[in-house]
Amino acid sequence: MDAELERWKTAGQYFDYLGFDVFFRVEGTGPALLLIHGYPFSSWDWSLVWPALVKRFTVIAPDMLGMGFSDKPVAYEYSVPDHADMHEALLHHLGVDSCHVLAHDLGDSVGQELLARYEAGDNAYGAPVVESITWLNGGLFNESYTPRLLQKLMSRTPLGDMASRFQGTALARRVVDRTLDELFGRNTKPTPRQLEQFHQIMAFNDGTRVSHRVGRFVTDRYRYRNRWVRAMRETAVPMRLIDGPSDPNSGRHMAQRYLEVIPNPDVVMLADDIAHWPQLEAPDDVLRHFFAHVDRVAAP
Repeated sequence: MDAELERWKTAGQYFDYLGFDVFFRVEGTGPALLLIHGYPFSSWDWSLVWPALVKRFTVIAPDMLGMGFSDKPVAYEYSVPDHADMHEALLHHLGVDSCHVLAHDLGDSVGQELLARYEAGDNAYGAPVVESITWLNGGLFNESYTPRLLQKLMSRTPLGDMASRFQGTALARRVVDRTLDELFGRNTKPTPRQLEQFHQIMAFNDGTRVSHRVGRFVTDRYRYRNRWVRAMRETAVPMRLIDGPSDPNSGRHMAQRYLEVIPNPDVVMLADDIAHWPQLEAPDDVLRHFFAHVDRVAAP
């Protein structure tokens, strides 16, 4: 395993979620901050912003089931509500009763579900107070989400089950690399080492068997769209969207939809060449806009 990934894993720990081991990292002092990563990677997505965050927050960052260093069961019904249950269970396990949230990609959907539960009071494990939410690029509104062809084929057709046995082959890696390349900005393409790290994360615990199953969360975005959007429109929780505009999945067009749907929207657009992974492509800018948001929330 890559040395940086090994150090990240060694610095973490596990908790039992309904009989499965969920990896998480917790570090720092101050208000609790829950980081919710995207698909198909892990808490490692936050590695570039981690040192700055832990200076100001008690940062909690799990790997969702089926991803990262957590268990990746085959006989499992992966869903956004279950991912939300896991995050609630972890906060309960750590005795956290309030937190800020920073979410990305699939993490946006999980954050939307957590917000809907907070508004409705129907949490699965206690009722942690949501102090603020910061969204990074993700499918906040399914009507504006435009996934890549590979994502559609793997998660919404039988091809995913058929192709899973070939994941990890040289051809499959090239296809994945091309898709990843499309999702990064023109000046922020992943290095060969980063691509290798991404593949190691996906392959850990034989994760290529289940990646397409985890990817079926996109159907939940249709099923729960109105519940999630209603919560976002009615909540008093301060929200900010920090968006990489050149993301073909959820870039400028997703931010425009946010401006249309959310009352009194707070949207920050990053530089034009930033795309789907702002925390990896423009970590300093993400930190600056995130800190400004939470500082405004904390101000009397």
